[in-house]
This record gives sequence, C-alpha cells and structure tokens, in this order.
Amino acid sequence: MFNYMLKNLKTYKVFFLFVIVFISQLQLEAQEVNIVPSLKKIENGEKEEAKKDLKTLKENFQNDPSVLFLEAVLTENAQDAISIYSGILKNHPKSKYADAAVYRIYSYYYSLGLYKTADTYLNKLKTDYPNSPYNKIVQKDLGTLQDDEAVFLNDEPTKPDVNKENLQVKKDYKFTIQAGAFTNAENASSLKLSFNKSGFPSEVVKKNVAGTTFHVVLVGKFVNKEEALNFLQVINSEFKLDGRVIPIN
Repeated sequence: MFNYMLKNLKTYKVFFLFVIVFISQLQLEAQEVNIVPSLKKIENGEKEEAKKDLKTLKENFQNDPSVLFLEAVLTENAQDAISIYSGILKNHPKSKYADAAVYRIYSYYYSLGLYKTADTYLNKLKTDYPNSPYNKIVQKDLGTLQDDEAVFLNDEPTKPDVNKENLQVKKDYKFTIQAGAFTNAENASSLKLSFNKSGFPSEVVKKNVAGTTFHVVLVGKFVNKEEALNFLQVINSEFKLDGRVIPIN
C-alpha cells in the first residue's frame, strides 16, 4: 500500500512539474518585450535610434520573439529578414507579432511574383490569425489590384475575359532554380515534397549525364534572373542548399 502511494506521489510530482513548466512558458510568451517605442521611431524616420534600441535589447533578450521581429524590420537584406520572420513563425507561432511576420512574408513573395507561395501565407494568415488586422489590409490591397493582377494571384486564370496577351506576358518565364541533383529518386522526391509543403512550386526532371541518370529538383519560375537570384538566397538559407539559377529550356 505504501509503495503504491509513493508511486502515485511521484506521478503527481511529474505531472505538476509539467504543468508548472507549461504555465511558465505561456507567461514568458505573454511577457514579451515592448518594442512599440522602437517601431514608432522607425515610423518617424529615426531608424538609427531604433537600431541602438535593438542592440541594447539583444544583449538582454536575444531570443524574445518581439525583439526578433524588431531585428527583422531593421534588417536591410530582404532574404535575411524573411529568414528571421520564418524563425518567429516556427518557434513562436503564438507571439505578439507572429501575424505581422506572416503578412511581411506574404508581401515579400507577392512582390517577387511568386503568387502561389504568397497565397500559401495569405491562407495561413486567414486560418491561423483570423482576428489579425492584417487580414483587412490584405483585402484592401487586393481590392485595388488590376484585373490581370488579381487573376494571377493563384497562377491560374479565373476569368474568361482575360486578355491573352497579358496572360502570355505573365507566364513568359525564363529562369528556374536547380535545387539539387540526385542519383536516388527518393531523395529528389523528398526535397520536392519539402518545397511543396512550404508552398514553393517544384518538379523533378530526369537528366542523363555520361550514362548516369540524375533526378534534378527544380523550384520556382522567374521572368528575369534578378528575381531568381533573390529567391535563390531564400531557399539556400532556409533549406541549407547550394542551388543555382539555370535558364528554362
């Protein structure tokens, strides 16, 4: 009887310890650093002052999600900023500025013309953060798009009266990214699946080189090389790859 009670006591201790840790984590998320004064400085054109704030905050709150968001806002390289925003979503999906991070990622990919990828984050914003004010901002932005722009939001024509010449211009892709080449088809399929889950359109094509068949993973399609190079930096950083831009035959 005593051993049974002792065993139950140990179980309860473990359970309560788990509860305490869980509650502590929630409290930490709720007690994020207040970065509003720094954001206002950026809005007022006092970017250098905001950078000084960031330096001080990182010394004491390096992993705080709000501080990370401020760092991303102040990061001049777009690809590096996207990497930080993605980290916030991965590690702190319930943090104060998580919805803002989704919106900024969506805006970035939309500006690159990667409408399917952008739409993935737009859906995430609507589904995971339905009460976010950024949903209204997106709807307002989409409402001001021209018809041909709206049609290509999902890379699929949705209106029968679309001008065919505009359709051809939008799909006149010249470059793609070779993310990897594998002799093992399963490795290629695995990488393709990872891209698809992240909202990046990809495909696997076969190439024969000196009698050896390679399964080449291609991701994205771009109108010009500059867009492709910008996106290349993103996927190389996010997926730890060494891809390269190649022309579309």
